[in-house]
Parts: sequence; C-alpha cells; structure tokens
Amino acid sequence: MMMKVWKWYQGCLSHHPLKTQVISSGLLWGVGDIAAQYITHSTTRNRLQLSHDKAEDFKVNWKRVAITSTFGFAFVGPVGHFWYENLDKFIKLKLLLPTNSARFVAAKVAMDGLIFGPLDLLVFFTYMGFSTGKNAEQVKEDLKRDFIPALILEGGVWPIVQVANFRYVPVRYQLLYVNIFCLLDSAFLSWVEQQKDAAWKQWLTSFTSFKDR
Repeated sequence: MMMKVWKWYQGCLSHHPLKTQVISSGLLWGVGDIAAQYITHSTTRNRLQLSHDKAEDFKVNWKRVAITSTFGFAFVGPVGHFWYENLDKFIKLKLLLPTNSARFVAAKVAMDGLIFGPLDLLVFFTYMGFSTGKNAEQVKEDLKRDFIPALILEGGVWPIVQVANFRYVPVRYQLLYVNIFCLLDSAFLSWVEQQKDAAWKQWLTSFTSFKDR
C-alpha cells in the first residue's frame, strides 16, 4: 500500500511538481496547526492543573486550520518550490561549487538560514495577524513578541535538518523532505503564535535586547 502511494506521489511530482508541492504544503500545515492546537490545549490544562471533569474537551478551531492551511497553499508551497529549485542551480552555476562538497552544503544551509528562514517567519506572523482581524499596529507588536524567539529556536534546529537534506537527499526529493519537517515546523510556529505573552518569549526577547546594548 505504502509503495503504491509513494509511486503515485512520484508520478505527481514528475508531471505536476508545483501543484504537488502546493497541495502537500497546504495539507501538512493544516495538520500541523491541529497538532499545535492540541498541544496548547493540553499544556494549558496541565499548567492550570485542571481535572478531566473540569477541563473543556478539545475542539478543533477549523477557521484557524483553514487560515494556516492557506499559508501553506499560498506561500510555503509555491515559494518553497522555486526557492529550493533555484538555490541548487545558483550554488552550482554561479558559485561553481562541487555538488555535495562541504562548501556546497554549507553555502546552501547558510543562504537558506539567512534568507528563506527569516522571510518565512516574517510572512507567517504578519499573515496570521492580519487574517485574524488585527490592525497594522497590533501585527507589529506581535512581530516584536514572536519573531525573535521563533528565529532563535528554529535557528538551532533547521541548519541540522538542512545539512542532512542538502548532503544526502536528491534534489528531486528535497522539497518532500522539507515538507515533512514543515509538518513539525507548522505545529511549532502555530504553537508559538498561540502562546501570546508567554514568560519564555519575554525572556528571549529581553535577552537579545540586552545583547544589543
């Protein structure tokens, strides 16, 4: 069964690469948001030490899932598709680095972390703010609260993920690899956004502000 699904996916990727990445990104980000909602519900219940009788049953916020899925469909899928495809070409043709060499992998990881990573976070938090009815000033405050903590935490994980991706995964399947980890990433970002003014966010933000002085 799994082999049939894999062959079907390979066929879709070969004949309709962009459409396949857009659809898979939207679905994965939607699933990731459901996971984030459940994690937030469970941690809130445990933090408040509510019993199962007193705690409300978990209910999926489908409006939020639709909003998050749209981000996957409209941004992560198409932008990620062209980014990873052209990043490989740029490193090979412009920088002339040998494929899979240490410098080749390091250059891709660095460019991905310095360009696409921050852009992805910026667009995500801005989009989530406006899509939930916030004004420009509120979105700006949310970015101050969420962007730096998310960038720091993701900066410790994604480079490791991408080293394995750029070194061992064929270019054709690098987007699939990224999309699988985007399932976890979408859950993480949705969770960060739902944490509002959590103490750990304030600590990270104040710590980075202190370093800049």
